[in-house]
Amino acid sequence: MKTLYLVRHAKSDWGDPLLDDHDRPLNERGLRDAPAMGHRLAERGVRPDRIVTSTAVRARSTARLLARTLGVGDDHVVEEPRLYGATGSGILAVASTLDDALDSAMLAGHNPGMSDAVGELTGEWVELPTCAVVECRVNVDHWAELVEGTGELVSVATPKD
Repeated sequence: MKTLYLVRHAKSDWGDPLLDDHDRPLNERGLRDAPAMGHRLAERGVRPDRIVTSTAVRARSTARLLARTLGVGDDHVVEEPRLYGATGSGILAVASTLDDALDSAMLAGHNPGMSDAVGELTGEWVELPTCAVVECRVNVDHWAELVEGTGELVSVATPKD
């Protein structure tokens, strides 16, 4: 049994229209929401063995803020270029390459891919707002066995909860 947390990055700043999408930072709300979500998750005992994030600035910032509030060191945060703009099946493909020594992992990325990944993994459609965190229980012994339909939706947490 594995646990996979799927995270949509926190709210980003659209203030500079010349800034490349990949380079957009978090806005003030995003900088508040990510640590707040991390504290809520920590209160539930969530502490992923690894956090894998898109290389986009807003996703990396979200992942690092969550890591700090969850008590996970920066050495547990890994950047994965394939998560930037990934489809649901692309996100699951990244998860399927995780080290089997990890019992739990958190992937931070973007919509619509994250919402699609939840649907493909669990069969339940959830439209994820920014900074939402979905917990999925995955009935596999090896991450490579993670495929469509192998997950169960455990919880959905959003900043507005």
